[in-house]
Amino acid sequence: MNSTKIILKYVPIFSELDDDIVSRIEELGMIRNYKKDMMIMDETNEGTGLFIVTKGAVKVTRNDSEGREIIITILGEYDYFGEMSLLDGQNPSANVIAMENTELFYLGRDEFMHLVQYNPKITFALLEGLIKRLRAADDKIKSLSLLKAEGKIIAAIIQLAEISGTMKQGQVEVELPFQHDIANIAGTSRETVSRVLHSLEKKGLIHLDGSKIQIPDYNIFKKAYG
Repeated sequence: MNSTKIILKYVPIFSELDDDIVSRIEELGMIRNYKKDMMIMDETNEGTGLFIVTKGAVKVTRNDSEGREIIITILGEYDYFGEMSLLDGQNPSANVIAMENTELFYLGRDEFMHLVQYNPKITFALLEGLIKRLRAADDKIKSLSLLKAEGKIIAAIIQLAEISGTMKQGQVEVELPFQHDIANIAGTSRETVSRVLHSLEKKGLIHLDGSKIQIPDYNIFKKAYG
């Protein structure tokens, strides 16, 4: 499982640990595979451990009062989730669903708490990660309340680009998920997403190619959001 050990060293909460500790984490954990659209974590069930994305991507969601899905964030390779319920033993604060066929490294709560007792660096890194996520959540709340529809959708595309975008012939290319996923990230409708995407294409900010979005100049695109 050398490849798993290499991946764990890129995870923020484990990156500063000695190799022997990372090897121990590798031994205590296991690989789990989930097919696209499978529920990984349900906010109605008790949290059981820490999950690290080793391949694929997941979306973190909640349902509003009318049962509509709201996407809080998207997590890709080296990202982790489950840390809040890991620490307090309570139910997860959100659902986590595979956006594509996804591989996760799973570390159970008992094993994790044992590691934390002898490795305080993990605790500090975990707290730092929680603070960063709280700040990101605050930023998203501000953007959703202040930006118009186009800005919200550009922000959603940027989030997807940062997670799963690839460079191709000098431009960033993003695999386009279902438009309702972008709508749920941006807090708008699918019809609005479709209209804004075609408007952005007319402005030359993006090029739509089947299920892909090509961004010729990523820096200019991000400035349009700012």
